Amino acid sequence: MAEEVFCLQNHLEIQKKIVPELLELLEKRYNILTTIYYNQPIGRRMLASYLGIGERIVRSEVSFFRKQNLIDINSDGMTVTTEGKEILEKLKEFVHELKGLSEMEEFMRKNLNLKDVIVVPGNVDENELVLDEIGKSAANYLKELLKDRMIIALTGGTSVKKLVDNMSKINDYRHLLVVPARGGLGRKVEIQANTLVAKLAEKLSADYRMLQLLENVDYAEIFAILNEESIKEVQENINNANILIYGIGKADEMAARRGFQEAKINKLKQAGAVGEAFGCYFDRQGNIIFSTSTAGIKSENTKKIEYRISIAGGQSKAEAIISVQRYNPQNILITDEGAAKEIINIIKNENNDKGND
Repeated sequence: MAEEVFCLQNHLEIQKKIVPELLELLEKRYNILTTIYYNQPIGRRMLASYLGIGERIVRSEVSFFRKQNLIDINSDGMTVTTEGKEILEKLKEFVHELKGLSEMEEFMRKNLNLKDVIVVPGNVDENELVLDEIGKSAANYLKELLKDRMIIALTGGTSVKKLVDNMSKINDYRHLLVVPARGGLGRKVEIQANTLVAKLAEKLSADYRMLQLLENVDYAEIFAILNEESIKEVQENINNANILIYGIGKADEMAARRGFQEAKINKLKQAGAVGEAFGCYFDRQGNIIFSTSTAGIKSENTKKIEYRISIAGGQSKAEAIISVQRYNPQNILITDEGAAKEIINIIKNENNDKGND
């Protein structure tokens, strides 16, 4: 395998020097076909809008894909054929090496002390469809970890929802249990932890438990509720989780979603909070600035979980991602090219600043 990757890298270097325009064309067509796949059936006008390119260019590329039997076109729009899906899968590794994503993964693995890193092409900030690819990669990674009698805890959020959406239905494992990692957050029902727990459990043919609690309730109420037998059982399952799946947010955005007053949000900013995960707000060095009160996983207990899969993408989330990874070394990070590039820039700048001290 190592020899194959080495040969591929050599071929890419030669092609970049001799026919760089071919590689640019390949990347462009890969992006177009991927966009069709995640939005099928889709019309030409909508495709052009998603990609931010002219309809004339889209018409030309669509004609090419159709001649190559990579897409079908009917009254509902364009769909990717079976052959097209196979081509997309084969192109993934090629595009991965073409864009130098393996080197990015290795840099972050070493410099953030991570167990594993997967970087997908693109930038969520520029193209929301990249989050689907992140979710698909995260779902595939989860499938590789599953064993009988595992407990899987997950938070809510759009990124975690993408993992659940892209998880295929399997029934290969016995006595799996899926639980919410935290109490619910008063926002869209479709991305709340309880909703995602039920959906993932259905796809894994697993059992599940729910945690019908809201965040930011009074400590006295939390203490009373945690002593209820039904909640105690769920809390124990959460503490014994083998896998934790969670998203990462920007501190100020997550504080606003949780209904924090502006004065409190400003206080968090002044204290250096840049990232949020499982109800905790972190500075860039991974220190906890503030944590919300709720039932569910406690920050210190996350370190005891064997597999922690963090999912986040977009250049704008780079600082947030760094902050959470530094709190919890040996994480598994699934992210995108946009975030990875910015993370690497931040770390290199930090190292240069240290060298100049």
